Amino acid sequence: MTTRAILLLAAVLAFALSPLVFQPFMGWDPAQFPVQIERHPVQPAGYAFSLWGLIYAALVVHGAFGLWKRAHDPAWDAPRIPLAIAAAIGTVWMPIAHASPLWGTLTIWPMAAAALAAFALADPVRDRWLLAAPIALLAGWLSAASAVATGVFLGGSGVLAPVPAALAMLLLVLLIAIPMQRLRRGMPVYGLAVIWALAGIVVANLADTPMVAIAAALGIIAMAVALLMPRRG
Repeated sequence: MTTRAILLLAAVLAFALSPLVFQPFMGWDPAQFPVQIERHPVQPAGYAFSLWGLIYAALVVHGAFGLWKRAHDPAWDAPRIPLAIAAAIGTVWMPIAHASPLWGTLTIWPMAAAALAAFALADPVRDRWLLAAPIALLAGWLSAASAVATGVFLGGSGVLAPVPAALAMLLLVLLIAIPMQRLRRGMPVYGLAVIWALAGIVVANLADTPMVAIAAALGIIAMAVALLMPRRG
């Protein structure tokens, strides 16, 4: 268990430091796509990406405390491998995304899947906020970010027009996020991270794409219901 705890701390430290090593990813250049779209409606407003600072800090605290105080705790050990995989992919994701929208889109999904697997395995008896909340934050944001990346790719590649791509991806976010929140009813941070991303989409589209803003707002309501309703069984 200690080895896995060390591996996880190394992975989350590398992940947190990656923006200092690689050029930060601020979105794809429209010139990288066959169809050049200046602003994709599926993208949240820029302020929403500030959540990454909290995600990095929370993961480092999680990894450090887990090694220091919970290296041999089975509940802490359960999510370590998938979380380390998510962090490892995240460490190299920025240069991959800069190089290719296709590969950036393809690689964000395994990162999201690994984060979701870690969240599903994070079922603490104690240390609820130190153990599960940082993982929930990452998994919630990536649930939205993976769909956003896919929507941008679909629109820029001409597979779907920008608004249908945004609407399809908003639906996909909810299909992923609502069951996951219901599974982990006791950890609202996951749903709140998804809501944060959806709110960014509302803000980005209020002025010129109200249909997408309304759809994102309805998504926020759906996530709020998933957060508030008691789980059956």
